[in-house]
Amino acid sequence: MTENPARQTDQDWAGAVPVGRPVAWSNRQGSSQVGAESGGLMAATRQDLSVPSRSRSARVGRRRLEAVRGHLSERDWAILATVAAHRFVTTAQLEAFHFAGHASQMSGARVCRRVLERLRRERVLGTLERRVGGIRAGSASYVWHVDAVGDRLLRDAEPRRTRRRRYEPSLHFLRHTLAVVDTHLSLLRLSRDGRVELIQVDAEPACHRRYPGLGGGTITLKSDLFAVTVSGEFEDSWFIEVDLATESLPRLVAKCQEYEAYRRSGVEEAARGVFPIVVWTIETERRREALLAAIATDANLRSDLYRVIAPDQLGALVSGGAS
Repeated sequence: MTENPARQTDQDWAGAVPVGRPVAWSNRQGSSQVGAESGGLMAATRQDLSVPSRSRSARVGRRRLEAVRGHLSERDWAILATVAAHRFVTTAQLEAFHFAGHASQMSGARVCRRVLERLRRERVLGTLERRVGGIRAGSASYVWHVDAVGDRLLRDAEPRRTRRRRYEPSLHFLRHTLAVVDTHLSLLRLSRDGRVELIQVDAEPACHRRYPGLGGGTITLKSDLFAVTVSGEFEDSWFIEVDLATESLPRLVAKCQEYEAYRRSGVEEAARGVFPIVVWTIETERRREALLAAIATDANLRSDLYRVIAPDQLGALVSGGAS
């Protein structure tokens, strides 16, 4: 049954979040899909390269734009904000973010797909050619991005925002992006379970930090996520790096040295009063041990500022606090 875009049922509003709040504030209730939302990526017919995607004209008339804007719900805006923040998000991940408050997972999934299909018809969101989990997964296999109307809505709300170029990302980039979204969802699950209070989560580029270099130029530190949590009486800050074993160990150590250079600049502590713990989530034990050993033997790095863990250890680390 096709959803009437101008009229949403009470069930459609379950789990909606206010406009303007961080994505992490949505849906305090749990979701059984959190942590496994990205699934396996299905190869697209095109080569694994970042190339412009085929799409309809990006031109959007003012009358049509205002018509779409007029009937978007608060949850629609929250979904758009989530996709804009992470660039690419799967159907299952959006379901976990914004549709976890339904009576059953099946009803939540059904409403999620209906809402996303409406947003796609209105060109608020679009889907990539590459899918997650294969064609047999149907609409659950889609990977969503901001489409032309959604981009115009966002740029109208933020005049300094630049037009987003639509493209089909490489497999490597997409896998990493979806893994970062899963990490965000892991933090959100902790909040919904009452183990921590999730104050803030920033994805790229909002989590980037700019600071002056030695030669007078500006350097940008690019982490995957920045998060602020409260556990007990303490507030903790975290820079999070999601490793998929695609970079060499020297490159990981070099990234740690970038964090050390930023720490020594004093910019973060001047702004926040504390320097965040740097968390590396790494799948294999051998790779974790190698990075820990490299950090410990590097005289220029403070090993107490780093935590190297398996992805499934993030909850225990964050709920236990940074100390």
